Amino acid sequence: QVQLVQSGGGLVQAGDSLTLSCAASTRAFSTYAMGWFRQAPGKEREFVAAISQRGIDTYYTDSVKGRFTISRDNAMNTVSLQMNSLKADDTAVYYCAATIWGGSNIRPSTYGYWGQGTQVTVSS
Repeated sequence: QVQLVQSGGGLVQAGDSLTLSCAASTRAFSTYAMGWFRQAPGKEREFVAAISQRGIDTYYTDSVKGRFTISRDNAMNTVSLQMNSLKADDTAVYYCAATIWGGSNIRPSTYGYWGQGTQVTVSS
């Protein structure tokens, strides 16, 4: 079992930056690829970013490329999402997730473990 505990989030203005963090309980953290997803009211959960087990490969949805950065620290069992130049459209509940699979892992069904979610609200 892997428990993911998220921190960060909140209310910011358009153009501001925010960092989300996710701490994993497992000692085998480096064997899991990690992802961030978000879900806005009335919409399906969508892929935001993913990072491979060793942090070499990263993937982003087009709408956040150049603004968001996913990173991980395998010594600390954490994954982070640095969000810059935030827009109102980025408003959503954000979730971190873990999967044993490699690859880009853009589908929510690929992930077996999820964080509790954290609200990010960007006012315009």
